Amino acid sequence: MSSDGLWSIGELAARAGVTVKTVRFYSDRGLLPEAARSSGGHRRYGAEALDRLRFIRSLRALDLPVPEVERVLERDGADAVLEEAVAGQLRDVGSQLVALRWKEASLRLLQECAAGERAERLRLLGALPAPPDTDALVRFWRRALPVRLPGRVVATVLDAVVPRPPEEPGPEQVLAFARLHALVTDPRLERPEFRPAPPLPDGEYRPVVLYEGLAEAYGLASAEVRAGRAPQAGGALDCFVSAYARARGEPDTPDFRRRLVGLLALDDSPVLPRYWKLAAGLFAPDEPVLGMLHHHLSVALRDQVHGPDADVRAYTSHATR
Repeated sequence: MSSDGLWSIGELAARAGVTVKTVRFYSDRGLLPEAARSSGGHRRYGAEALDRLRFIRSLRALDLPVPEVERVLERDGADAVLEEAVAGQLRDVGSQLVALRWKEASLRLLQECAAGERAERLRLLGALPAPPDTDALVRFWRRALPVRLPGRVVATVLDAVVPRPPEEPGPEQVLAFARLHALVTDPRLERPEFRPAPPLPDGEYRPVVLYEGLAEAYGLASAEVRAGRAPQAGGALDCFVSAYARARGEPDTPDFRRRLVGLLALDDSPVLPRYWKLAAGLFAPDEPVLGMLHHHLSVALRDQVHGPDADVRAYTSHATR
């Protein structure tokens, strides 16, 4: 330090532990206050510049980009800007950690499988976006839903049927999600025999009434399943049947229930049973998946109409289409 208590650019850089080039960069952007100029026109800095430079280094150590640093250094609203910037960095770090956990689980999946399975699993993993997302699953269900279904109803359905990628997945969850992604992106879905049947294939119906009613029925059935009870006559089952009846503009009669049993058994597509089997391990452990709830309600209706020993084929979970 010279007799006037000021430092040259090199002296400031040495005290701050940075290069001269770094000091010059921040000075040129107006982030470091110059206390004076020497007789030869060289920059001179005081203690304020050193404090500012150390603060900048701390911000940059958090990976804040220079424009964000400039905003933080502005006197007005600096605390709010810093809070916002830190929150943004935390979100970024969280996303990076999730991606790393998926990578670790994927590597463990490959490491722990038999040699003969490794190539197939690697192909499945290679088709997943990195990090994984639900875009393909959402597109699958949007294609299956009625075109004019209101956005709020679509959002409710998607929340119920599309599992989110776990933030801390195990190898088996990675495999299930990869297989689910492969299922919904299979080109064979364009073939008629692989397309899920509509929920009420014969005649007109009101989709909004159906989906809103089913959402209520599934909610009641979920509470019953979590309590250890299978849906029986009354409660969730009556709400389930009522959703179909009101959607068709028909009364809930014994004859309607007999016809509904047949309608619920029409879907021959192999896609949805596979979908729900794979998705089951991706939802919350205490959250019954919608496909299972639909199956329980369909079986309860079949047993009510035909008796528990009737030779009626199993029902697939196609009520969300």
